[in-house]
Amino acid sequence: MRIKRTRLLAVAAGLAAVTALGLPGAQAAPSPGPASAAQLARAESAVDAAGVGGTAWYVDKAAGRLVVTADSTVTEAGLAKLRAAAGADAGALRVQRTPGVFKPLLGPGDAIYGSGYRCSLGFNVRSGSTYYFLTAGHCGDVVKTWYANSAQSTLIGATVGSSFPGNDYALVRYDNTSLSHTGGFTAADAYVGEPVKRSGSTTGTRSGTVTGLNATVHYSGGGTVRGMIQTNVCAEPGDSGGALYDGTKALGLTSGGSGNCSTGGVTFYQPVPEALAKYKVSLY
Repeated sequence: MRIKRTRLLAVAAGLAAVTALGLPGAQAAPSPGPASAAQLARAESAVDAAGVGGTAWYVDKAAGRLVVTADSTVTEAGLAKLRAAAGADAGALRVQRTPGVFKPLLGPGDAIYGSGYRCSLGFNVRSGSTYYFLTAGHCGDVVKTWYANSAQSTLIGATVGSSFPGNDYALVRYDNTSLSHTGGFTAADAYVGEPVKRSGSTTGTRSGTVTGLNATVHYSGGGTVRGMIQTNVCAEPGDSGGALYDGTKALGLTSGGSGNCSTGGVTFYQPVPEALAKYKVSLY
């Protein structure tokens, strides 16, 4: 993918990465075999209802486990609350630790700017003859007008729609007709094990693998997002909203995570097809 600043193909509020570590403390004894679909559904509902911030989870159907990742803010009491909530289905949980804090971050830098924030552009889209781009919803919620430079003298355009929490996508209209905006992507659904790349205004292009689908994340400090793509690609503040892709397949928009690109990380991405359907726009 050709990502050039002049074409505005790298923009967004960043999320850092996370490295999975062994979880300290006792855990519920694992089930002797893979948990059933009913057990997994009950366990997922219980973990969700427990409302412990700093946790993320997805169902690993092949292993028959609900994989729960806890960031550094989650105490042993918080983990005990999750296991207690799961009750008889606690054996279906596979809990792992990660350093850092799960959160959507906004930071200063060289990308798209507005209201004192910097974010990364994800993918260019259109509806008829009107051109837009997708970025993160937590960026669109706080910035209503975007600029191409930190001095905020080169207008890009207005945020015309955003959704966060729940989802994490926003739509920005190109109001400055002098800016170029190329395409070349088609929308696709990610799959576990897929090799992917991520572009962002802070850390550039990074590679990794999809590790989970339909993940739910309770960000520390508030905000829950659902239906996310989970990966082991690192990201940092300012990368949010950036593109997750596989070749010419547009997969996701950077939402959040923890860690950094020195130690590795875990990040979560809003699937692109959902955002396209919401705003009735298409890639080109």
